[in-house]
Order: sequence, then structure tokens, then C-alpha cells
Amino acid sequence: MPVANVIQLRALLSEKFPGLRQHLNSTSKAQNPRFPIPKNSKPGILNLELIKGALMEIVGKNSGSATLLRELLYRAAKENQIVALIDGSDSFDVTQIAEDVLSRVLWIRCHQAGDALKAADLVLRDGNLPLVLLDLKSNSEKELRKIPATTWYRFQRLVEETNAVCVVFTPRQMISSAQKRITVRSHFSIADLECDTGELLHQLEMEISDERRFEDISEPATA
Repeated sequence: MPVANVIQLRALLSEKFPGLRQHLNSTSKAQNPRFPIPKNSKPGILNLELIKGALMEIVGKNSGSATLLRELLYRAAKENQIVALIDGSDSFDVTQIAEDVLSRVLWIRCHQAGDALKAADLVLRDGNLPLVLLDLKSNSEKELRKIPATTWYRFQRLVEETNAVCVVFTPRQMISSAQKRITVRSHFSIADLECDTGELLHQLEMEISDERRFEDISEPATA
């Protein structure tokens, strides 16, 4: 992300969220340990519980993980929450999202994984957004290999300090410090995608590993 864009993003965050950081930090994990789940959420998606102050990884370079991303946006909108969506490869399809949901999304469009990480770092440090989605599932393997494992530990410390939730979408397991990991097995056909999102969520096959430390499986950083 060019320096000018980083400055513009910082100015935008200050303009949209003046003085909110103090209020956000005053909310302890003991009082609100989990991100709100709307009462009318589909039963199958209740397993996708978001713990505040946690770094979460959703693995899968497929239509199933894209369905989960959309569900998180809709869930946040129902709770009147503003979400930061950091799009690592400028691939987010806004035509699939209702306008009232998009109005609650701060969409940060990037073209490389490195730019997306800089944006995520800035947003997490700002501390005003309760849910930050970082989508790297369409970025190249070459880009992803350059991400040092220490990046994720830094992000984990930031979310712990701000009580936010950071969900990272990846094409393979790569975040050793994730407190929850969901591996999406489902692949939907074009015909399936015409179905209601709720129906698709019920069809999702997911492997969930909850609140544990994983062995370091990140690829070594390369120049």
C-alpha cells in the first residue's frame, strides 16, 4: 500500500471514529466475551462463534469460505456493527451483498498481501472496529510465503489489547497463533450459489479447532 494511501486510511479512521477508542477499551472481555450472534442466525452457523480479543483463521480457497465471509458481514450488520474488510487481492464481489449491509462495511481494497497486512496493522492499532476481516484466500502463494510468522503474533497481541475480533481468510493453514481455526471443505457449484445463503450455510462441511495452540506450520519467510 503506497504511503499516501496509508495516510488517507489513517485520516479516514480518525474522521469516522472520533473518540471511540476510549469507549471500546472500557469494555472488558469478562463483560462481553463473545461477538454478538443475531437471534435469528441459522443453527448450523452457531458453531462460527467469534471470541473477542482473538485471532481466528478460516481456511479454504473455495466458494464455501466466501459464503462464510458474507455471513459474517450480514451478522455484523444485524447487530449494527461496522466491519473492516481488508481485501488482499481486490476480489470482493459487492454485487452479492445487500446495500444496507455494505453501508456498514469499511472496504479496504488492496492488490498485494503485503499491502493488506499494513492496512490490517493500522486498523487493529486504531482499535475502533470490533470486527476486522482480512481476506488473503486469493493472494498468490509467492506473496503468502513472504509473511513472517511474527506478523500473526503481533496481530494477536493487538486484538487482545483492543478486545476486537480479527478473522483471516487463507487458502491453507498458515497462522500458528490462531485461537480458533475453521477449515472449510465444501465446494459449491454455480447452480448451488443461486440458493439462499441460509441453505448454503447448512450444507457447509467444516472442521473446527477451538481455542488451542497449533504447531508452527507457517512457511518460512523468503525475500
